[in-house]
Amino acid sequence: MEEYFDSTYIWESIPALLPYLKMTFFVAGLSVLFGSLLGLILAIMKLGENKVFQNIAHGYTTVLRCTPSIVLLFLIYYGVPAIAMNFGVNLNDMSSVFFVVITFTLQFGALMSEVIRSAYESIDRGQYEAAVSVGLSNMQAYRRIIFPQAFVVALPNFGNALLELMKEGALAYTIGLIDVMGKANLIIASNYNSHALEIYIGLSIIYWVLSIIIEQFFLKLERVFSKGNKGLKAA
Repeated sequence: MEEYFDSTYIWESIPALLPYLKMTFFVAGLSVLFGSLLGLILAIMKLGENKVFQNIAHGYTTVLRCTPSIVLLFLIYYGVPAIAMNFGVNLNDMSSVFFVVITFTLQFGALMSEVIRSAYESIDRGQYEAAVSVGLSNMQAYRRIIFPQAFVVALPNFGNALLELMKEGALAYTIGLIDVMGKANLIIASNYNSHALEIYIGLSIIYWVLSIIIEQFFLKLERVFSKGNKGLKAA
């Protein structure tokens, strides 16, 4: 009689899942890259004086933050090819990676726009004025005084956003992407849906370790850059 719970499946599943982290990292890396650029553009729009751009950026952020990731993923997966078809472009044969990256780029961009905006606004305006008064140009004041401090302020929230992206990225298997989550489901299916609990425990261990590594990495980065900023403020 087959045992209901067999811990050996946990330790056997982890080596089988680890190679598929490459796809998870690939999707997350592209989403972070493009999402950060989008977030920067949105943050500039929010911080600017043009009310129309401000409303567009704030409206975009509100809509994206209120849309569940799974819903947004399906909207992109089914909606983008439907829209493209109206222009004579067939995207139905595109890899699922394409739609996953678009989805999480849009979502990460909304998060990063708030991270960048709040980090910039947290810096005392007097520091910029003091830097200009001692002879620095506007660009030098931002590059040497404002941006380094804003970067340190943004680091914890950026790390949290990255962790959130890694977790939400597990939803990509729902449209056929074979990443670490997709592989876990394939293993379960090959076992005729038996020992699913053990496989998911193995998957959880991978995510736990990965999250701890990312968290500790950003904590170390924050400490390193904070030391540099203390010297900057003292100067």
